[in-house]
Amino acid sequence: MTRTALVTGAGSGLGALAARRLAAAAWDVVAVDVDADGLAATARRSPNLHTRVCDVTDPDAVARVVAESGAVHRVVHAAAISPLGAALEQPLAEVERVLRVDFLGTVVVARATLPGMLARGRGELVVFSSLGAWLPGHLTSAYASAKAAVNAFVEALAVEHRGSGVTFRCVCPRQVDTPMYRAIAARHPAATGGAKGMPPGRVLDAVERSLARPEDDLYVFPDALTRATVTAKRLLPRATRHVIAARTDPHRS
Repeated sequence: MTRTALVTGAGSGLGALAARRLAAAAWDVVAVDVDADGLAATARRSPNLHTRVCDVTDPDAVARVVAESGAVHRVVHAAAISPLGAALEQPLAEVERVLRVDFLGTVVVARATLPGMLARGRGELVVFSSLGAWLPGHLTSAYASAKAAVNAFVEALAVEHRGSGVTFRCVCPRQVDTPMYRAIAARHPAATGGAKGMPPGRVLDAVERSLARPEDDLYVFPDALTRATVTAKRLLPRATRHVIAARTDPHRS
């Protein structure tokens, strides 16, 4: 049986690698992004990888892509933006755009794809969030807020559709070595804590392992450092906030 995957944010970074990996594993892949050139690069030499230029914040456009794709067995929703700015200074239009792309884009994609999975009684909805949703730092208020909303939304979906046969995963990596992160780190080296991004392949490996685990295993923390950081936030919230604040202070020497 042909399996179809819909991958958003497939023009670069995690989305592009996820699309290529699925295509190499004989999935029929529909790769979505607003970046036509990036999609073309992702699809090169992959005859079973089909590209669609589409804005995930446009419900009609996403619905058309899903209708053209047929039954979707796995969704990998990686589309996101992350411009940095101080909480009281970041332009309101930019904050709204982050919320529209990162959070409302997730809602739009889920609403377009999940009903078909529920009707068939099977499917996988994999959504990328961030460690930043659990531990906001300097200049990340819009991005962290949007990703925290993503966490809450996916958790609500998992509660509402428990036992449906659909598997939900909310992936929360620390910094990932993608073109987007490298650009942010170049502009704001202190605010990113000087951290080197983890390899995207390691994140996707963790996702694949998680899909073999029980349905209720909702959150995916891809490496030991990410898991330790989330645990520290739960057990020692004040100390952890102080560490993150110090490490991401753009004015630190």
